[in-house]
Amino acid sequence: MVAGRSIVAPQESASAGVRVDVWLDVACLFKTRMEAQRAINGGKVEVNGQNAKPHRLIHVGDQMRITRPAGRRQLVLVKSLAEKHVPKAEARLLFEDRTPPPTPEELAARELERHFRAAQPRVAPGRPHRREQRRIRSVKEGEGDR
Repeated sequence: MVAGRSIVAPQESASAGVRVDVWLDVACLFKTRMEAQRAINGGKVEVNGQNAKPHRLIHVGDQMRITRPAGRRQLVLVKSLAEKHVPKAEARLLFEDRTPPPTPEELAARELERHFRAAQPRVAPGRPHRREQRRIRSVKEGEGDR
């Protein structure tokens, strides 16, 4: 236990384990535990080459593969375990990121996608607001010609 927090030391972890969804949240790899559970249930998280379930226990030395948006994959090695939230600086010490650097082709694809999104017009979702409804109504009724 470090400063009142529940961090399981590597030597204690032979029999002890932490749920995958809890650890992903504590390690700040996902913003919330619910988001981690959605990713796990969606097949986006693998532990030691097998699809994970939220209740699966992980141990020190396990390798995780997390599929991120746009097909990017993050490779993570579990270095230590924690069941409760810790400061972000300590959370970064819970894992080792072994993701290879992006290739030049991947970087070019990301840049192209960024430019494509910037060129797309932003469409407001949902119904028009009151002012927009009045403007639309006035155009339809022929008052917009004034």
